[in-house]
Formats: sequence, structure tokens, C-alpha cells
Amino acid sequence: MTTDVFLTRTAAFLPFAPVSNEDIEDVLGRIGGKASRARRLILRSNGIQSRHYAIDRATGELAMTNAQLTASAIRALGDVGRVDCLVTGTSLPDQLMPNHAVMVHGELGWPRLEVVACAGICLAGAAALKHAWLSVRAGDARRAVATGSELASAVMRGSRFEAEFEHKIEALEARPELAFEKDFLRWMLSDGAGAVLLENAPRGPLSLRVDWIDLSSAAHELPACMYAGAEKNAEGGLDGWARKSPEEWRSESTFAVKQDVRLLNENIVRATLAEPLAEVIERRGLKPADVDWFLPHLSSQYFVESVSRALEELGFPIPRERWFSNLATKGNTGSASPYIMLDELFRSGRIKPGQKLLMFVPESGRFSSGFIHMEAVA
Repeated sequence: MTTDVFLTRTAAFLPFAPVSNEDIEDVLGRIGGKASRARRLILRSNGIQSRHYAIDRATGELAMTNAQLTASAIRALGDVGRVDCLVTGTSLPDQLMPNHAVMVHGELGWPRLEVVACAGICLAGAAALKHAWLSVRAGDARRAVATGSELASAVMRGSRFEAEFEHKIEALEARPELAFEKDFLRWMLSDGAGAVLLENAPRGPLSLRVDWIDLSSAAHELPACMYAGAEKNAEGGLDGWARKSPEEWRSESTFAVKQDVRLLNENIVRATLAEPLAEVIERRGLKPADVDWFLPHLSSQYFVESVSRALEELGFPIPRERWFSNLATKGNTGSASPYIMLDELFRSGRIKPGQKLLMFVPESGRFSSGFIHMEAVA
């Protein structure tokens, strides 16, 4: 027997003051002392006006860990009582071992409880939410906390690319910035964390009943598009960090986040929205009139028109006034973005009892997708 699950609290943590487009390179640092030629073009396209970094402006060093970032978001939930299950999602934990969730648990100092870490990229936070939801739904937990967090600046600072720049300086004389696949993401990703509390009963003036969470992957047909800790080989597969020497880690910026932009543009809307949503519509009996709030995780405003067009072609048009996104002001924080977006809307007072929310979370790692359906209850 299953029970209804209610999302009763949301929280977000964004480190330090917002960083404007004009200041971004001063905070992240230049590579080889050169300004990026791609920066202005990418920032104009992605529509992000400000974002946050956990970087000490005086030293250029990280001021906190990913675990500390995540714990700060959880504390922002307030006094939640005894939690039975903690599930975290992130792209870039602070270490390979142990997992991110136990490090967050250590930061919190909570009593013994079930702790689970979900790996991935943007979908890691949605996967964490699903595990927490299932735990409460099955009756194993009365309360569960799920999180999404990113410390992208750990691998995006200019100092992390100096060795590669020096190694390839002759080849890069005519184009002193990094290959576009690496430079592209330096202006797209930023830091932040979000958390939600799930319970087996509603509380407060408003809760969101989580009806279902559908996740899927297109890795059976598509290669890796966004990756870190690896390099693409001649066959199009990935050679992981363990196959590289420490010298190659530095000279090739192996641990930098990279993206095949051509592969992304050709497949992201089809593989993460059009095809999986068509299946969800059929399986769940979903109708566009039933969606009062559409919350798409957008990596860039560049994709807004493509997403809108795909919805119309599916016979599932959602008017723009029903969309909600805070990409422009909070930036693209990967697995944390859905949490940070939901937190702002939830606290705004704009959600009314009876309204239904559909969240869309795409991931370009190897083209995974998530859809989360919730209904507001008094």
C-alpha cells in the first residue's frame, strides 16, 4: 500500500553576491592572461544576467565545499523535525570517495538515518527527488530531504586551464582561448544548492502533492555529449581519467567540463523533450489544459523557442504566461536549478490550491530526461 507524498518546504542557497556579465571574467579568472573571445557571444545567447560563485573575490579561491553548500540549503528549510532519509544529487562532488551524501550528513551532524547519493549531471537532483519520494510513498520514511547542488566554479576557474594553455600555446597563438567546447561552459554554469522536504501529510498554508516522477535515458542511441574526467577517443567513446596519466590530466584539462555543442543542438530537444514527453502524455493521460505552471530547466534562453515549438508539434502547447524560469537571475546551476526555480515560485505566493505543476529537467550528459508532476493543496 502506498501513501500520498507532499512537498512541504523548499529552500535555496546561492553563495555571495550575484556576479554580473561584466564582472564574470574577473571572478573566474582569465586563461593565459587573455580575455575570452567567446564570452560575449555566449552570454548574449544564453540570456543569463547574473549568477553566483562560491569564490572568495580577494583570493580567487573556493570559499566553501559542495557539501557545505548543500548543507546550507538544507538548513534554510528551517526546523524540519526528525528526517528519516537524506538524498543528494550533484554533478561534481568534492571527492571521488566517499559519496556526496555522507559528506553532507557529516556537515549537518544529524542523527543516524538513511543517506543516498545520486550521480549524474542536471538530472541528478531529479533522481534524488525520486528516491526520496519513493521512500516516503512506500512508508519507509515519514520525512525525507532531497537536494541538488553544484560547485561548478571548482573546475571553471581560469587557473585550472593554465597547464593546458602552456602545453598548447603554439597551436593557440591565433586563438588564445580554449577550444570552444570547454570555453563555452565557463560562461554557462555557476554555483548553488537547493533542498526540499517531503512528508506523508501536508503542512502549512500550501503543500505540493507529488503525483509522479518519470525519468528516462536515450543513451542506447546517442553518445556522450557533456562530460568531465574523460576525453573523447577516435571512436567517439570516452577514455576516463584512470586511463590517463597525471601529466595528461593537466595538459589536456581532463577534469574540465566539456560539451559537444553540435551534438547538443542536433538532439537535445528531440531526445529529452519531444520523444519522452510523447510517451508520458500517453501513459499519464496528460493534457496541456491541466498544466497551470510549466517549469523547464533551461541551460540557455537559446532553447526557449525550440522547446515551445516542440510542445506545439506534440499538440501540447503551453502559453508562455504559464512558464516559470529564473535562469536570467540565478544562472544555470545544473542539478540545483530545478530546486532553486521551484523555491522561488513556491515562496512567491503565485501558486494557488488546485493548480498543477509540470517540471521538465533535461540532461545533455548522454541525453536523459525527467518530468515531475505536482498539484498544490491547501
